[in-house]
Amino acid sequence: MSQVLPGDTPLIHDLIGIGFGPSNVAMAIALREHNERVGRQEAVTAHFFERQPSFGWHRGMLIDDATMQVSFLKDLVTLRNPSSEYTFLRYLQSKDRLVDFVNHKNFFPLRVEFHDYLEWAAAKVDDMVSYGHEVVAVEPVVRDGVVEYLDVTARAGSETVVHRARNLVIGTGLRPLMPQGVERTDRVWHTSELLTRLDGLDGARPARFVVVGAGQSAAENVAHLHRRFPEAEVCAVFSRYGYSPADDSAFANRIFDPAAVDEYFAAPDDVKRKLMDYHGNTNYSVVDIDLIDDLYRQAYQEKVLGTERLRFLNISRLTGVEEVGDKVRATVRSLVTGEDTTLDADVVVYATGYSPVDPLALLGEVADRCRLDDRGRVRVERDYRLATDPGLRCGIYVQGGTEHTHGITSSLLSNTAIRVGEILDSILDRGSEPVRDEPRPVADGIGSVR
Repeated sequence: MSQVLPGDTPLIHDLIGIGFGPSNVAMAIALREHNERVGRQEAVTAHFFERQPSFGWHRGMLIDDATMQVSFLKDLVTLRNPSSEYTFLRYLQSKDRLVDFVNHKNFFPLRVEFHDYLEWAAAKVDDMVSYGHEVVAVEPVVRDGVVEYLDVTARAGSETVVHRARNLVIGTGLRPLMPQGVERTDRVWHTSELLTRLDGLDGARPARFVVVGAGQSAAENVAHLHRRFPEAEVCAVFSRYGYSPADDSAFANRIFDPAAVDEYFAAPDDVKRKLMDYHGNTNYSVVDIDLIDDLYRQAYQEKVLGTERLRFLNISRLTGVEEVGDKVRATVRSLVTGEDTTLDADVVVYATGYSPVDPLALLGEVADRCRLDDRGRVRVERDYRLATDPGLRCGIYVQGGTEHTHGITSSLLSNTAIRVGEILDSILDRGSEPVRDEPRPVADGIGSVR
């Protein structure tokens, strides 16, 4: 364990963030706004590490006509502070598109536009982040038998830096999920890398794509591939009769309300399970009805014209993929008859979702101090702080991976603005004021060291 040594104290922050995706960008904004309100003496010092060389959020899925499934009002700040200078509306104003957007009469901007907003917001607080830095270790710092700080080691190329924290906030996002035993290759992709991979096919004339999955990303992939490669066949494989529509009705959308987090957190486990069963169709394995209608209309038109390029292999499952020469041989099994169909494709795309990063994997020996529930999952308090033994005085907060405790908004944008405000309030309430008997080599109240 690290020990505090006089004259050898790393840079100390009230908060260090691991990852700088939308959640931790929102965290940085909340900190910036707090510090501007209270002044330098009461400012919360913070710094973030991001392994990517610049801000990026699902770049491989920024299909040109894909729209957000969440209202622009659920941006990084509005639900917490509608008068903020970091809102989507302020972004539109800065781009001279505010009136145009209003005339558009649409709550759901293009995904590429919302990504541009996120980049715009991240750039406003980029003095708080070190890009190109991957956190490789978190080590406890012990004083009088208690873990008082956490030393965070980040690597950039061959160099490493160590910063000391009173609190951590982990916002490392989601990782692409592939079926067990299936590895990504040059011809077997996950939907998260679609556009990047497609750029490598420029000049090629693929004859067939196979897309696996029944959710929004799968349907978007099918539509995009069908449009971009007008001579290729696109085969959609899923175990249902067809795509199921997302329930975005007003009452069902209450599952995304901030108050729903309180209700879910307080509910018994059996009620939590029921709520997820009742309202999973607001988010999981569902597709916007407009996109479903467009795909069906296209498929019917092709059937009428006798030019079927859009094929739906429903009530089926992809049971095997094998690369043979410059093709991928996909085996599709009917769930009704058990009959196998073999498809030789140029590419197989898995739209099989994502999984949260295990926060304990980042924490090293600190993980041993984190408490688990009876199913082996991390225990998370209402303020998004990991439950730990009394010997760990630092706060470890998580943004994501809390669906079992906080509900369906765990990894979604819907509650991000409120969540970061609650985390900041928790840090302040728990007494994150500077420890006066130690040096604090911090440049200023916003942790501006790069």
